[in-house]
Order: sequence, then C-alpha cells, then structure tokens
Amino acid sequence: MSGNTITQSATFSLSRAARELELRRGEFDLALSLGCVRSVPDEGGGGRRVARAEIDRVRAEAGFPEALRERVKAVGTTEGAALMGITNTRFTRLARLGLVVPVKFYLNRYRVVVWLYLAEELRQFATEEQNTRLLSGRMPEGLRDQLDEGVDLRPRNWRGRHMGFLLRRTEDPWARAAVVASLLDPVQVAEIVKEPCERAHLNRFRPAPVTQAAPDSPGARIAERITRADHPDEISWLRADLGQSVREARQDRPAPRPTPRVSIAAAPGSLPTALVGRPAGAPMSAAPPSPTSAPRAAREQFPAGDDPLTMTESVRSRRLLGWLRRRSPDARSSTAP
Repeated sequence: MSGNTITQSATFSLSRAARELELRRGEFDLALSLGCVRSVPDEGGGGRRVARAEIDRVRAEAGFPEALRERVKAVGTTEGAALMGITNTRFTRLARLGLVVPVKFYLNRYRVVVWLYLAEELRQFATEEQNTRLLSGRMPEGLRDQLDEGVDLRPRNWRGRHMGFLLRRTEDPWARAAVVASLLDPVQVAEIVKEPCERAHLNRFRPAPVTQAAPDSPGARIAERITRADHPDEISWLRADLGQSVREARQDRPAPRPTPRVSIAAAPGSLPTALVGRPAGAPMSAAPPSPTSAPRAAREQFPAGDDPLTMTESVRSRRLLGWLRRRSPDARSSTAP
C-alpha cells in the first residue's frame, strides 16, 4: 500500500469529519476557524483534512457533542440581545462601536447583511463587571459622539477576525501573503507587489469567496465591499503587512516565472512551402503570394496569367510520373533491345 493511501486512510475529508463530530457544516467550519478542531494539509493537494486522532480527541472531551456545539453557536441580533438581557437597539450600538465582534455574516433574501456573533462571547461580555454600565442606563458621552458620527466597526472587526482565521490554517509564506492581499483592492496590491508573476502567484493562493453568490451579482458585490478594507488607517496597516509578508515569502522561495519559449530550428525541407525563404521576422501570410507580388525575375519566367506556384506543382508531378515509369517493370521490358 502506498504512503499516500495510508495517509488518506488516517484522515477524514471535511464533510466526513463534520458527520463524525455531529456538526452541521457551518458549525464545523466555525470550529475549524476557532481552532476547536485542527486540520492538516492534504498531501494530495486536495485542500484540508482532519486526522483520525483529532476526531478521537474531540469526541473524548467532556460533554461531547453538546459542549462543542455550544462553543461554536452563532446568534443574530435578536437572540444575542436576549442572551445579554438588553434591547436590540442597544445591542446594535455595542456592535457598531466594536465592543462585540461578529464572527461571520450572510445576506438574507432582501440582500440585507445579517451579522452573527458567538453566543459564548456575548454571555462572557454580559457577566464582566466593567461592562455593566454599557448594558443599562445612558451610553457614555464619548461613545454617543461616535454613534452620532455614524461609526460602524462591524465590517472592519469582522475582516480582522476573518484574516486571523485564514492565517491560522496555513504556514505557507505565499499563502499567508495572499490572505492579506485578499483584503486590499487589486490596485493597492499592484502598488506593493510590482512583479506580475508574483501577483499571479498570490492569486493561486487567494482564499475562496465568503459567499456562494454568483460572480458580479448584487450579493457578490455586497460581500466584496465588506471584505475589502475601506478605512485609510486600515488600508495603510494592511499595505505594510503585505509588503512584509511578500518579502518573507521571497526569502522562503521565489515566485515561479514563465518559461521562455525556445524556437527550434528545422531544415528548410521540413518547413511548409509558404514559410521557405521567408525573412526572419516577416509576418506569416494566410494565402500564397500572387504572381504580381513575386520578384521580377520570377514573373518574367512565366507567361502572363500563369500562376508560378501552380506551374511548379505541375513540373513536380511530371517528374514524379517519369520516375515511376522508369521504375515500372513493364516500362523497362518495353524499352529493352
């Protein structure tokens, strides 16, 4: 049995691992992102897999599977506010101020962004004493001023968290640089990574879109706006991080460059008739040259109206016929004395 077959048998695909851990696929993906379940690269290049030993470790934890499900439970605004004992409005204000951080989002049928939060984090926030004044009474003046200015840190906080999730899943320097590049506009990336071959290499490792919407659809454009950094200081920080990440990737290994094309010289007899005698660099013609475009000496050799190429083929045919006649036994016997 080959080593690759042994490795495959000792690991599970992600869908199989989700079933083994009794999680829905969305819960399982969140468990991977949070580090509750560890995955390993597929040696065959097929993405990520989960080792059998990791499945056994998680299943042996106390309270499985309810405890694991509770750790990855994500709730929306209404359920989150109920967990914290506050109104939906106050919960939204806390989220806009960045005091509670979303873990993921989706678009509902009206293409409205629905943010989801870890239930475990919300309960912890509500039980901490320093947060008591934020859960009831008047909001502190500084925070009220930010809300009046329209601050909304939910997209930015989600991007930071999402980038951390993606970086946790890989150790490859180019893949890590691609994670940072995915949060920047392509123009910003081109300004930092000037080599086209390096940008193409980054695109190979680009993370999958966070939405299943069709490309260029309204839903995909909304998700793209959320994924892209839009604040000047955030963009500046990501640009610096991308530059450092690419330098580290270059030190690990250079990006592959395209192989130069090598022209193979061939004997003139092996080239098509239309290419024999063509000057180097001259454009290829789709049709054979006309008699009027032939050199003057060639034109004078044939009467007007005759195609030199056609006549050349005729001469070749006569020569071939004569050679066959000489080779024919009947022809030799008829000419013998």
